[in-house]
Amino acid sequence: MTRTARSWSPRPADAPVQDDSPHPSPAPRAEQDAGGSPLREWLRDLPLLRAQPPPFAPADAPAEPLELLVAWLREAVAAGVPEPHALTLATVDAAGRPDARVLVLKDVADSALWVASGAGSPKGRQLASVPVAALVFYWPQQGRQVRVRGRVRAGGERESARDFLERPAHGRAESLLERQSRPLDEAHLSDEFADVDDLLALEPATVSSTWRLWGVDASRVEFWQSSPDGQHLRLRYSRAEHGGYDRQLLRP
Repeated sequence: MTRTARSWSPRPADAPVQDDSPHPSPAPRAEQDAGGSPLREWLRDLPLLRAQPPPFAPADAPAEPLELLVAWLREAVAAGVPEPHALTLATVDAAGRPDARVLVLKDVADSALWVASGAGSPKGRQLASVPVAALVFYWPQQGRQVRVRGRVRAGGERESARDFLERPAHGRAESLLERQSRPLDEAHLSDEFADVDDLLALEPATVSSTWRLWGVDASRVEFWQSSPDGQHLRLRYSRAEHGGYDRQLLRP
């Protein structure tokens, strides 16, 4: 069934709104300023950076950035931040066109952060052909984000196979079909899945030969923590030529 796309505009200011949240979103402005738009004004009025960040003293930060990243991740888990291991992975293709999508962190090891995908998927092809990437974690409940940039390397076959076998059955089935991001053909969907499900039932240790772990080297890592007065804390680690990392505070 084909759906007709419709343009969207914010709800008029006089329309009834049912919002049980403790901080309901403000209604868009009824009047338009010169050079502005109702949507622009509505977006500007949305609340932002209302978190009360945990204590953070950059002078006491560890020498290795990934040690601090794991510490912040554990604090986010302890604080109940939803899906704290979700991150945005940004890549570029051979023509320099950017892409970004949200994945989950699989591991932090060997001076890299690890994610996973099929080698034949768009992101897998981009990571292989242009082996540089950027990652962003954002934990709004704590007013924190972490940015990572570095070169990319493929993980070993054993580690990639183990990650594949730890995936849910439907995820393994889809990966074995090797059709991620291709147009959906509902006519063949059920038959293909039935064949793969039968295979996994008979041979549960079946592994996709194209499943890969990808490590993003932590060559540059920035830790950002919000402040109500706008004086946000920014601590950047840059890998030094002689080994280790140089640390530098940045202006907000």
